[in-house]
Amino acid sequence: MRICFIAPPRFPLPGSGSVEISIWAAARRLVLRHEVTVLSRRAPGLPEEEIREGVRLLRLPAAPSFRYAEGIVEAIAAGNFDLIQVDNRPALLRAVKEAYPALPAVLYLHSLTFVPAGPLTAARLYPADAVIVNSASLADRLRRRFPGLGLAPQVVPLGADLSRFVPADEALRDRMRSLYRISSRRYVLLFAGRVIPRKGLPVLIRAAARVNRFYPVQLVVAGSGDARYIRRLRSLARRLRLPFLFLGPVPHGDMHRIYQAADCFICPSQRHEAFGLVNVEAMASGLPVIASAIGGIVEILGSGRTGMLVADYRRPSAFARAIRTLIRRPDRARAMGEEGRRAAVDRYGWEATARRLESLYRQTLESRWSRPHLVDIEKNT
Repeated sequence: MRICFIAPPRFPLPGSGSVEISIWAAARRLVLRHEVTVLSRRAPGLPEEEIREGVRLLRLPAAPSFRYAEGIVEAIAAGNFDLIQVDNRPALLRAVKEAYPALPAVLYLHSLTFVPAGPLTAARLYPADAVIVNSASLADRLRRRFPGLGLAPQVVPLGADLSRFVPADEALRDRMRSLYRISSRRYVLLFAGRVIPRKGLPVLIRAAARVNRFYPVQLVVAGSGDARYIRRLRSLARRLRLPFLFLGPVPHGDMHRIYQAADCFICPSQRHEAFGLVNVEAMASGLPVIASAIGGIVEILGSGRTGMLVADYRRPSAFARAIRTLIRRPDRARAMGEEGRRAAVDRYGWEATARRLESLYRQTLESRWSRPHLVDIEKNT
């Protein structure tokens, strides 16, 4: 197959956002069996066109916004593709189908951020030959938001690079802590992700501060965010006398080292998470996970054997209890980490994601090929 991925216009590829990570991971694996092109935005220091790991990367102007859609339509005209995958932007899928109505195109949704309720969005979703989502939770929310479309979203979970995100022995953990100036004497709690209010860091800081009264802990945060918001978080940690290390944005190619430096991973999201890729990366790294019982996170940690789900996730005391449990029960924490690694290997490798996508692509193509062409219908009427 000749496959074309269309990335959102926010970041160039390869990138560190979860959508960009998933596109690049799938493309790198599918190119072993197919011809793969990825369209993303231009960025300073990156060539407009290159071949990387066998994948053809085309970077297009993204401002003003309509130029990105125009560039995509032009690139498709020269590509002779069998199938298009648009990630997380229904408006771009509609632009593709308006220009090439006979070209099979699937929409892979990673959230509902760009899928507001209403007839305009419904019109953008309707032309998709298939809709893919990363969790059953997202599929359910999508169906409820657009009950009249009769959507049947296909669930394809995201994954982790199982060769990079691996458990650390004590010596490796010590080296990683030294490399990033993380405490070697404290129980290290890790948060990774965007530093924005919905991710729940104030709740986590207050929870960690409660634990720190009785057990020496350090909270390590890896991610980017608004400078004023980060200053508020630092101020809160200082006021509560919590050892707090803000690493800032860490390239995704280095993130496995951050997981290897931690004792446990915490995801205190305060709003619906469609999937929660960081939880899978933490599991692959052999870390026990403490996370809000919300959205797709529940599907990842639902068994309770790989981590602890916090139902009352708005209360710092609930997270504090879970953290204390892992500190007091190192045997339980170790067992969760080991089970998490097994679950990641069994269910969440990127190769499994690529194979599921490949199967859906074939089903989509076969479905279109089996439909009678309009000219045939006209002949028989």
